[in-house]
Amino acid sequence: MRFTGSDYKRSRRLGFSTLETGEELRKRSYGPGQHGNARKRKPSEYGKQLVEKQKLRHMYGVNERQFRRLFAIATKSSEVTGIAFFRILESRLDNLVFRMGFSRTRRGAKQLVNHGHVTVNGKKVDISSYLCSVNDVIAIRESSKNLKVVKEALESKPSAVGYVKVDAVKLEGTFLRAPERNELPQEIVEAQIIEYYNRLL
Repeated sequence: MRFTGSDYKRSRRLGFSTLETGEELRKRSYGPGQHGNARKRKPSEYGKQLVEKQKLRHMYGVNERQFRRLFAIATKSSEVTGIAFFRILESRLDNLVFRMGFSRTRRGAKQLVNHGHVTVNGKKVDISSYLCSVNDVIAIRESSKNLKVVKEALESKPSAVGYVKVDAVKLEGTFLRAPERNELPQEIVEAQIIEYYNRLL
């Protein structure tokens, strides 16, 4: 089931910025609701695993079915499962549109893709879950280059990541390489996620 509630409430509940800006936790770092600031019981191991899974899933905006399918693909990789899973998630088209700075959020990037404003290697792709390959060129379509949301996103000067190269004039970017673990959110403990799914698979 896709989450459609407040990003701020969700992040506060998880104690983690799913927008990767920290903005949601700046005013209130505790959970939402009248009991959000109350002392919580120490979570069980299963509870810790579930929270880590939810943090990563909500950060990328992926539903449970897709998330589990991508994890299953990662387990078959020759790489360490945790980094393979991260790299698959990072290669999603909506994520790369976000990483390239064409949208302020992944949710906004998903809408850009779904509404047909994005091309991959010159061809329109409107599937946000599309998995890109290294050296793919991702661009805003010629007819969409005057979109206000794209201009505002680029003007906000998003933090650049080393595995994409962006031409802000042409509104296109290249997926240069798979990211290294130290380039990805350090707050995520992927070992807990692996343990969570090992119970189920």
